[in-house]
Amino acid sequence: MTNNTHHDTNRRNPLLEAAREEMIKFERKENEFRKKDRQERDAELHLPLDAIKVH
Repeated sequence: MTNNTHHDTNRRNPLLEAAREEMIKFERKENEFRKKDRQERDAELHLPLDAIKVH
């Protein structure tokens, strides 16, 4: 029984790693999008966001 569990874990690890990598890519894109969105709104509203620490 432990042999079967070990086999399932080995099969799942690459899937978990792939999911983790996709999540990291998504988070980077989301952060870039939010930064660009803040900059665009700053340009429209003429707010000094650089002087204010947003994050």
